[in-house]
Amino acid sequence: MNMSIGTLNQYIQHVERAFRTAQGDVLARLFSLRDDHVGNRSLRSSDIATLVDGNCVAPLDDIVIAHLLCVRALFMKDYMEAFNYQSSCVASVVRLLQNQKEENWSLPLMYTVCLDLRLVAQKAEGCSIQSNGKIMEKAADSLLACFRVCAADNRSSDIDTKRLGMLNLVNQLLKVYFRINKLHLCKPLIRAIDSSPFKDHFPLAQQITYRYFVGRKAMFDSDYRSADEFLTFAFQKCHYKSSKNKRLILTYLVPVKMLLGFMPARDLLQKYDLMQFWDLVSAVKNGDLRGIDRVMEEHEIFFIRAGIYLIVEKLKITAYRNLFRKVYLAEGNHQIDIASFQAALQLMGHDDVDADETQCIVANLIYDGKIKGYISYQHKKVVVSKANAFPPLSSLY
Repeated sequence: MNMSIGTLNQYIQHVERAFRTAQGDVLARLFSLRDDHVGNRSLRSSDIATLVDGNCVAPLDDIVIAHLLCVRALFMKDYMEAFNYQSSCVASVVRLLQNQKEENWSLPLMYTVCLDLRLVAQKAEGCSIQSNGKIMEKAADSLLACFRVCAADNRSSDIDTKRLGMLNLVNQLLKVYFRINKLHLCKPLIRAIDSSPFKDHFPLAQQITYRYFVGRKAMFDSDYRSADEFLTFAFQKCHYKSSKNKRLILTYLVPVKMLLGFMPARDLLQKYDLMQFWDLVSAVKNGDLRGIDRVMEEHEIFFIRAGIYLIVEKLKITAYRNLFRKVYLAEGNHQIDIASFQAALQLMGHDDVDADETQCIVANLIYDGKIKGYISYQHKKVVVSKANAFPPLSSLY
């Protein structure tokens, strides 16, 4: 639709027409903070409320006023004021949704104002040293108000139910909660989507985003099997041209796969510029503890920024397992001296490890199921199972 907006009156006419004809996508564009109309000086009048009042039906008039005041605040670079006006805009959209009992054509408008609210909140957060996530939390409260309206629509019709808007909002909320590190708040949202009859019918792009975040949460919860399932879905279904997004997904999928015993190919890591993992792969395979420390030190900033430093550190346990398996294969016996394991640890960089520490590492591996056997303290030996002494890592999670 070609929209020529020269004056405030023309803008209002476009809004009214889109609203009367139930054109949700057009209305969404007219209230988007990323649309070209935002740069129009005519829409930054000093007396917006008076000019709009009476020209639009309620609550559309409140949405217009809040939107234009937010546009003006953004132009003035007053991000906190812009956030407050955008919050008012979302609150008015909630009222609009509540008034539309039997229809859902305005969902695109809800998507747009909610996305813009999160983006403005991030701007305001960045300019407020003392906020400490509180602005983002307020944004989440506004998003939840929209979510409740959608979730409460229990009409039998699958075509115009507002429940079709739930996943878009959940994805916005997941982005907020991950940003402010409040992952425990994700649980009821995930439960709501998993129990939704539409969970396999939401747009694919939304499903990919959802599984990416749910996969990351499963990873932090040490549920690596689920993390692998969700992140693999996200990676495989992500469009092949979206290399940036595929790289982001792989940043979490690679360490999860490694914890499950699957090592990524060099070509894959090269393709997505994730060679930070390649030296790690080699070190973990060979039980090279010194090598792992070196890689973690060299790429510390990358691992910390991605939020996977502690996950990568867990790969040391896999390295211990691989190192001790090499000792077991070299000895060719199901009874191995603790001293042999100790010598291997010293050879791989643990110069000051003693017999007690070695026993402790072995005991933890046995407890985790990574070694099938027991420690004979009397004979200072590790007695491993004659069948499958070192079970595949993929069978342990």
